[in-house]
Amino acid sequence: MPILNGNDFLAAGYQPGPIIAELIDALAELEAKGILDPDYAMKLLKRDYPMAAPKLRLRDDALDFSEAIEAEAPAEEKNVNAVRRFMRELMRVPVVQAGAVMPDACPAGSGPATIPVGGAIAVRNAIIPSAHSADICCSMYATFFDSDAPVADTMDALLASTRFGFGGRSTNDLVHHPVLDEEVWKNPFLQGLKDKATIHMADQGDGNHFAFLGEIEVRAAFVERLRASGYPELAAQLLPDDFPEASRRLRVLVTHHGSRGLGAAVYKRGQNAAERETKRVAEGIPKAAAWLDTNTDVGADYWEALQYVSRWTKANHQSIHRRFLERLGAFEQGEAAGQGHGLAAEELGAMAVPPVAAFGNEHNFVWKRGQMYLHGKGATPAWNDAEGRPLLGLIPLNMSEPILLVLGGDNEDHLSFAPHGAGRNQSRTATLREYRTKNGELDNSKIRDKIATTTEGLDVRWFYGKADLTETPVAYKNAAAVRAQIDTFELAEVVGEIHPLGCIMAGTPPKRGEKPLSPKQKRQIQHRAERRKSKQVRWDASDEDE
Repeated sequence: MPILNGNDFLAAGYQPGPIIAELIDALAELEAKGILDPDYAMKLLKRDYPMAAPKLRLRDDALDFSEAIEAEAPAEEKNVNAVRRFMRELMRVPVVQAGAVMPDACPAGSGPATIPVGGAIAVRNAIIPSAHSADICCSMYATFFDSDAPVADTMDALLASTRFGFGGRSTNDLVHHPVLDEEVWKNPFLQGLKDKATIHMADQGDGNHFAFLGEIEVRAAFVERLRASGYPELAAQLLPDDFPEASRRLRVLVTHHGSRGLGAAVYKRGQNAAERETKRVAEGIPKAAAWLDTNTDVGADYWEALQYVSRWTKANHQSIHRRFLERLGAFEQGEAAGQGHGLAAEELGAMAVPPVAAFGNEHNFVWKRGQMYLHGKGATPAWNDAEGRPLLGLIPLNMSEPILLVLGGDNEDHLSFAPHGAGRNQSRTATLREYRTKNGELDNSKIRDKIATTTEGLDVRWFYGKADLTETPVAYKNAAAVRAQIDTFELAEVVGEIHPLGCIMAGTPPKRGEKPLSPKQKRQIQHRAERRKSKQVRWDASDEDE
């Protein structure tokens, strides 16, 4: 009879499986050599057959998470309850240490442990790709500039400077930026993706991504608040000490987009790697919670790939803004000289409207603070930076509301995040359901009226030429309530507002087989809409006179 058996090995800490048979065979060899002391035999076996660490499993009970959100209507309560369910699942994941829910929270999928929009988590020494999602580094970027060009002409320049929709730029319309020349393409998560990075430069995508034209009144109190918070250079750019007036009105271009096809491919590779790596060390973990250990080579490579995606996305914003200022400058100077717009690229650059100031922030990313990797899925970083300054952030609400310029509140109770926007209380499908006729068709007349009412006075354009109701103000949460909750939960301090003048979004894409509208056709549609609006104003005035 052997001096040890399978139960002895299990009691010693070995996991059930093929290893038990291997241990029994090895034990027989030891006994044949005359080793009959059980303790000594076990010691030798443990040396030659190291015990695998017990596999990690979901916690029995979810950790608590904070809620910086208040439901004010039945639809909102239903939405918040769904968010709580997903967060509770996520808070059972062993590497997750803390979580928070922002005022704009809403579900982002149906799979177990899928982080909601407006969700934030702290993860120790690990990155969960699904917690930043395929739209890696979705972010905001604002450029302040001085111009009194007509809004319609400014929007024409903006429409010609950006791109929305599926795919990427054609080979005869590529935009170069030095970030494309970085030596990063040997990274396993970036290898072979340079072409994607190239065709998507100066490309915004679809969905809720936008190019927003607004204006801000820069007053002394606002500038002094920036200066006191550690931003003297920005304060001086916005309102120089020698400026002749006590305030200054500036135009602002704000863009919102992520990393396009580049980021989507990096995410897919990261998610596949996370699922493989997690299976090695854990069991029973939902796919949406799979992680990469940052202390491993694969985790370190993924982190470096994310840093490049961040640099690329910022360059993408800057490319659009540069192209816009070049075209706007050509309009302003060409208009004055009667020259028009037929200028070479180098002439455009020389005539560009100079930027006054620029900054931006990410809200769909992973940030490292100590051993913690903070993940935000639609959550704006709102902590103090390495210099002790509250982070600057941009929080849009909807196309007809001001974009908020905020200073982070560094509220650790909510992981020092703020919302990234207004969020939704229902899906796009549910929003459209209210605008369908009895036979299920969309009531386009009702949709046009609703969009006209909610965007009155704004120059709103759709890159595809057809409006998307699900990206208009009607589809989003009450902006005033979201702003109030930012104050209530001390997430950030609102120090400025960028008021809307116009906005470009992708709109409804053409159906399969339909040819997309040309820029000329889009301008014609826009001009016809403006004429109709002008006539409607005259009719309304006539009615009032009667």
